[in-house]
Amino acid sequence: MTDPLRHVEDWVFDLDNTLYAAKTDLFAQIDRRMGEYIRTHFDLPPAEARALQKRLFREHGTTLRGLMNERAVAPGPFLEFVHDIDVSAIGPSPVLAAALAELPGRKFIFTNGSVPHAERVLDRMGLAGRFDGIFDIVAAAYVPKPDPGPYQALLDRYGLAPEATVMVEDMARNLLPAHKLGMTTVWVRTPSDWGQPLPDDRHIDIAIDDTADWLAAVVAARRAG
Repeated sequence: MTDPLRHVEDWVFDLDNTLYAAKTDLFAQIDRRMGEYIRTHFDLPPAEARALQKRLFREHGTTLRGLMNERAVAPGPFLEFVHDIDVSAIGPSPVLAAALAELPGRKFIFTNGSVPHAERVLDRMGLAGRFDGIFDIVAAAYVPKPDPGPYQALLDRYGLAPEATVMVEDMARNLLPAHKLGMTTVWVRTPSDWGQPLPDDRHIDIAIDDTADWLAAVVAARRAG
């Protein structure tokens, strides 16, 4: 069987709901913390704070970007507050750790979250030291995916050739800029309505159900072939 990823030299992974299963519902904690921050920071009723949070997300790509653009909120304290969550729902992933260790090429995290949040998650999963870099929202100058700018900045920072790079992500819309740059795109199926591809989307090369299982299969196929 021909390996569709035989040309890939570097691997880029989203973090939340991509490296771990969405069923852990970790992001729901972050979502609630964002609502709490807005409610207390602006002294708003819960329903009004929730409406503002979701409007900012829809119109600006992330709630943080909207708060920065419209309300001049400092990003550092916001990120620290919303990522102060319980990560115990995530456990070690020996399958993913083994696959990453055997998979040739460099591996990177590309997240709209922060480096400290990513490091906590990776440590909890037993993946500390498995990645060559973390490109977070701070590195992206607080411009979130799917704005094309951070994708090019990621390529430039690490010297990635897009035609030899694969990107794995649970939000289908976040794969469009990667596709336009020439990366191979892998969509992790998600129950989130916001994460689904549109009916006419043609920018997803591979669709999978679980990152760990898929990577283990890729490694096994390469070992056998």
